[in-house]
Amino acid sequence: MAVLDLKRKLAILSDAAKYDASCASSGAQKRDSLGGKGVGSTEGMGICHAYAPDGRCISLLKILLTNFCIYDCAYCINRVSSNVARARFTVKEVVDLTLNFYKRNYIEGLFLSSGVIRTGDYTMEEMVRVAKSLRLDHDFRGYIHLKLIPEASPELAAEAGLYADRVSINVELPGDESLAILAPEKDAAGIKKAMGRMRLHIEDRNAPVKAGRAKPRKFATGQSTQLIVGADAAKDGDILARSAALYGSYQLKRVYYSAFSPIPDGSARLPVIRPPLVREHRLYQADWLMRFYGFGQGEIVAPGEDLDLTVDPKTAWALRHRGDFPVDVNTADRETLLRTPGLGARGVDRILQARAQTRLTLDDVKRVCGSVKRAKPFIVTADWTPGAATDGEGLRASLVAPQQLSLF
Repeated sequence: MAVLDLKRKLAILSDAAKYDASCASSGAQKRDSLGGKGVGSTEGMGICHAYAPDGRCISLLKILLTNFCIYDCAYCINRVSSNVARARFTVKEVVDLTLNFYKRNYIEGLFLSSGVIRTGDYTMEEMVRVAKSLRLDHDFRGYIHLKLIPEASPELAAEAGLYADRVSINVELPGDESLAILAPEKDAAGIKKAMGRMRLHIEDRNAPVKAGRAKPRKFATGQSTQLIVGADAAKDGDILARSAALYGSYQLKRVYYSAFSPIPDGSARLPVIRPPLVREHRLYQADWLMRFYGFGQGEIVAPGEDLDLTVDPKTAWALRHRGDFPVDVNTADRETLLRTPGLGARGVDRILQARAQTRLTLDDVKRVCGSVKRAKPFIVTADWTPGAATDGEGLRASLVAPQQLSLF
């Protein structure tokens, strides 16, 4: 086997990691190196951002420990039968890279995933060794996200939580049936058990401490997962139903949606073109409505149906419920305003504060929300009413952004 230098390994293993979207650091426990102690912090000045090849903004060293893998998942470029260049970092190489990149102000932390080599336990042990060395040997206080191997022992998963700020286990595909077909070596039930155990660990270790008792060591504050969109026939309604169940059952911080990328020498069971990126975008918007705007999954899109890609999910809902509009921004409650197209959570809070002082005009709403273009047909203000526009046949067309036609 050819011996690769560190630069070549980094090129291979950072490129292989770009398909994993679940690497955000939001909501992580704060660590800092104030007072000259330790290395790194999860916030503060001096943090640079990097851009992945697909355009996502990241500020983490996002790599795989190795892209060797004993599994043969049809949708994965690192599957054992894939004809890609292979590489593997040592534990020390990952630790040194993380520290050196941090000190050069390239990153704010580490996202570490891996193909499964030998066994789940062996792979997880290596990943835990990286995080443990950073925390204990080098007093690293930056952000660490570890991708757990579902087959690894519960003890190793719990140990990973001691050194990571966030952990995640990828569900991979929205349906268990699809996982059984495209990744027969993966165990959907085992993935759920691993997520359930981690939920209990997180709740137990982060529970409030009774007075007089010693504060336990920091533990990962949350877990997340990723669903691949477009690799199987799952509709958007099925995907969001799965997300709603995951949020409810495992208290996940986030479900990430990653549009399937066709891979070289891919299986004939997979699509040859990737789904439109706007589909991924609409799923994130719908996910946001479920988590922060009080929408139930069934209100957004029914199982077996797809989201409307031409308008955002909240506008699509409002167009189906025109009888609920227009709403008076000077009297409507917060929940009603949150369901109004064009009004975000921050804008609604500003409206509630401002209307305590005066009756709001359309310009006032524009001033606190930034724009009223989408909200205008759905709201009433002190000086504006949409009249029959809310029920007009041309309303939907007026809200659809014009698009350049494609020749292909």
